[in-house]
Amino acid sequence: MLFSSITFLYFFLPATLGLYYLVPVRLKNHVLLLASLVFYASGEPRYVLLLLLSALVGWLHGLGFRKRPHHRGILASGLCWNLAFLLFFKYADFLIGSLNGLLSTAIPLPGLSLPIGISFYTFQNMSYLIDVYRGDSEAEANPASYATYLCLFPQLIAGPIVRYSDVARELRQRSVGLDGLNRGVVRFTVGLGKKVLLANTLGQLAELTVPDQSVLFVWLRAVAYTLQIYFDFAGYSDMAIGLGAMMGFRFPENFDYPYLSRSVTEFWRRWHRTLGQWFRDYVYIPLGGSRTTRFKWLRNVLAVWMLTGIWHGASWNFLLWGLYYGVLLLVEKLWLGRYLKGRVWPHVYVLLVTVFGFVLFHHTDLSQALGQAGAMVGLGGLPAVNATGLYYLRSYGVLLLLGILGSTPWPKKLALRLRETRAAVVLQPAFVLAVLVLVTACLVDGSFNPFLYFRF
Repeated sequence: MLFSSITFLYFFLPATLGLYYLVPVRLKNHVLLLASLVFYASGEPRYVLLLLLSALVGWLHGLGFRKRPHHRGILASGLCWNLAFLLFFKYADFLIGSLNGLLSTAIPLPGLSLPIGISFYTFQNMSYLIDVYRGDSEAEANPASYATYLCLFPQLIAGPIVRYSDVARELRQRSVGLDGLNRGVVRFTVGLGKKVLLANTLGQLAELTVPDQSVLFVWLRAVAYTLQIYFDFAGYSDMAIGLGAMMGFRFPENFDYPYLSRSVTEFWRRWHRTLGQWFRDYVYIPLGGSRTTRFKWLRNVLAVWMLTGIWHGASWNFLLWGLYYGVLLLVEKLWLGRYLKGRVWPHVYVLLVTVFGFVLFHHTDLSQALGQAGAMVGLGGLPAVNATGLYYLRSYGVLLLLGILGSTPWPKKLALRLRETRAAVVLQPAFVLAVLVLVTACLVDGSFNPFLYFRF
């Protein structure tokens, strides 16, 4: 079930919120847990048991630390269980296929479908165990409360990655009122608009193929995908944060206008922030971070970015995409960073490397990725401009411009100014209603409604 679906918007969400607000406080976690399992089962019924087993593994190992605090064996066992689930269900085909290609063997592939959200809830499970082991969090004694944390449907399948310490207090006691509902509805609506009105429409251009291409057309596709993946994932994060606010939770922010960055280092402080913070706290710093020898620092950076890349998908293009950013970050730290001054060229540099990076990210077939990247710099033998490219520029030019503007703080600043006026009483509900009407029309009329991060 997608957030951007008729079933979720008009049936599941109203029923869940209605029941959630009606039951007494002591039953609210149980309602959320039940709703989350129903939500997950609507898309992955056979993997509900895997989700519950992951929650049981996390909870039991957490209890183990109550009797034996800071016990490395308990931590190792919990991490091994989680990594085993992730490796088997997400990477088994990739690893066996790569081994077959390398050794010319014919080991049969398991052919398992990817459990939705396994990368996200596995990382949440692991962060909980590490935090309890370190003494940064207390172990959760109530199995229903822990299962609610891990299975919470607003952020279950595509983040943000919520650590147990972020919501531990709210799992026990939280305020649920009209203010949170109002904030949540507005934030959810913003995300819904980003997803359906911008990401879906941009995605149609990003996936378009025509026989008579040009350099202009290839660039249009690349820019469209760069905007699509931002609005797709940032829109999902907005919806997750909004849903959390409706139910009394404060989830961490996941995006901070990354396309305004003036270095790749800054870009990754703004893009998918909860993932970057996870790798920093649980991989990079434990390996020694930057407070070590030059060689080990280089190793740490490349290891983190290889893992970041392969986390996104079991394919060589994701691994290379991670290394691409790891190398760029090293180049900035060692040399280029001192020259990233001024307001224009550093920004242009980041946008260019980001667009080319997402070309690699977009295509699991490396030959296609390299072919498109080559065509963008004139190596594909394509004409610079042709009638087809100009046609799609005219057709999608306004949408691309709206996407560029929407990836800046300008819309938010305008909304904040309007909120301070008397007209806000009318404008805010009018905005919510207008977006809902437009989204509903798009969902009823069209079928192109993917969530790119569901495959991670």
